[in-house]
Amino acid sequence: MNVLVWNENRHEQTNPVVTANYPNGIHGTIAEFLQEEQVQVKTATLDDFEHGLTEDVLNETDVLVWWGHKAHGEVKDDIVERVQKRVLEGMGLVVLHSGHFSKIFKKLMGTTCDLKWREAGEKERIWVVDPTHPIAEGVGQFFELEQEEMYGEHFDIPTPDELIFVSWFEGGEVFRSGCTFKRGKGKIFYFRPGHETYKTYYNADVQRVIKNGVQWAKPSETATHEYGNAQPLEKISEKN
Repeated sequence: MNVLVWNENRHEQTNPVVTANYPNGIHGTIAEFLQEEQVQVKTATLDDFEHGLTEDVLNETDVLVWWGHKAHGEVKDDIVERVQKRVLEGMGLVVLHSGHFSKIFKKLMGTTCDLKWREAGEKERIWVVDPTHPIAEGVGQFFELEQEEMYGEHFDIPTPDELIFVSWFEGGEVFRSGCTFKRGKGKIFYFRPGHETYKTYYNADVQRVIKNGVQWAKPSETATHEYGNAQPLEKISEKN
């Protein structure tokens, strides 16, 4: 399986806290632990040629992992359409944290994907509400992050196909933090944790969930449906 980890890689260049947390970039940290799954992992960033999302690269990608925050608007629309096409064809997509506002996630959801937020370094407790789901494998009833950014309901997304995780925050809010969707032949997993100023991606449970999400989102061998004008399978009798 070929996995591409995409990150806008802007905070790492301007914020010393983020640079210290992720010296190889958020994409580098995620790629490093995904390599433990014995998959082929590559990385790409916003400032790469065509954002690192050329047709050749995407055609070789089974699952795309996406992290973005401050530079959503800089992602070119034709590249977004290119990614959407590959998802509809069967490429998996794992969207992390503030990627909820990315052009590609909003395009695939068809909604604003807006929410409440607060950056106060508060505790997040992530409850597993579907323990039978493969993305929750190896995770207990819940896990906790001592410091995270709060995301709160209402989260303006379509009703998820599956809801796997729900978060509670120290300030009192709750949030649908692990959701799956299908678009065309592609599978999409949104996972909430991952604010750049905290070391969330070093947490073993967070890593386990992302690894599971990548495995879940990989393409499956399904039939390719035919559309448009169709010839009859049976003889149609002539009618006056």
